[in-house]
Amino acid sequence: MSAAAPREPQRSSAGGRAARARLDALWQRGRAFLGAEYAILGGAMTWVSERNLVSALSNAGGFGVIACGAMTPDLLSAEIEATYRLTERPFGVNLITVHPELDALIDVCRDHRVSHVILAGGLPPGPAIARIKESGAKVLCFAPTLAVARRLVRLGADAIVIEGAEAGGHVGPVATSVLAQEILPNLDQVPVFIAGGIGRGDAILGYLELGASGCQLGTRFVCATESIAHADFKRAFIRASARDAVTTVQIDPDFPVTPVRALQNKGTQAFVEAQKRAIAKVRAGELAQDEAQLEIEHFWAGALRRAVIDGDIESGSLMAGQSVGMVVREQPTAEIIGELVDQALAAIEARASSGG
Repeated sequence: MSAAAPREPQRSSAGGRAARARLDALWQRGRAFLGAEYAILGGAMTWVSERNLVSALSNAGGFGVIACGAMTPDLLSAEIEATYRLTERPFGVNLITVHPELDALIDVCRDHRVSHVILAGGLPPGPAIARIKESGAKVLCFAPTLAVARRLVRLGADAIVIEGAEAGGHVGPVATSVLAQEILPNLDQVPVFIAGGIGRGDAILGYLELGASGCQLGTRFVCATESIAHADFKRAFIRASARDAVTTVQIDPDFPVTPVRALQNKGTQAFVEAQKRAIAKVRAGELAQDEAQLEIEHFWAGALRRAVIDGDIESGSLMAGQSVGMVVREQPTAEIIGELVDQALAAIEARASSGG
């Protein structure tokens, strides 16, 4: 289908044109890398980042990303084909590095000529990066530290995404602002995109001025009109404040838990109780420690789908970043992107008018 042109911010004055030129220059590297009008990537959110939201993001001038998650190769193939029917603009596919069929999923992306593949969920193996690059696609990898980022570049990563602890879903321990300060001044070989807790255009501008090539936003798009998330799931986001998005609690250092940031609900407390039960079984000799650990990690299996698709916001997983407090209503994706761009331009103009 023919994609609609992105909405052009209204900036007809000399100051407005200068602001647009400044913003274009700041994220030109990211725009060129993505092949998008705006260097705004959509975060890959399982069950949310599918054909409808992904195509809407790309059609609005951003860059949509399909969340493969646990999809089989056949399911991913069908999702990519469906997305191509909804947009003629570039989009990417996010693959989880620990997926048991990673190589087959990479082959699916190759067969469909996907232009960008994002590897997430752990340090990607060098052969996987090479396999993607051989297909002609560009590879983006997540890096939690400067040392890892440099290693990934040596392995062939074409761009790096650094995501701070403010993000939704599985997160690391370091804030976005700290990671940006650590990595951006010391890594210029490839484009670097910033993610985690970003909900406004002036924040995007700030990271661009620090040296980022663009930003990735997920939570901000959950309540897009085109998002297939259940109405109750969206209402939970609209009602929530930043402090409602918290990470899961680990109650025993001998039983590590991968932190997941989500809105608190009854499921959050049930997870704590599940840890207690599993640990008690180990202490009583009823369960091996590795079995207990697996039981804990599997607690949330299916919980995200129950929340996003079925609307079970009581016991399902409401993965959300701390920027959820900036989600105040349901809006078309193009309107959200337009607001972000306008906010960035307004910040540039305000600074210019004040002599800054």
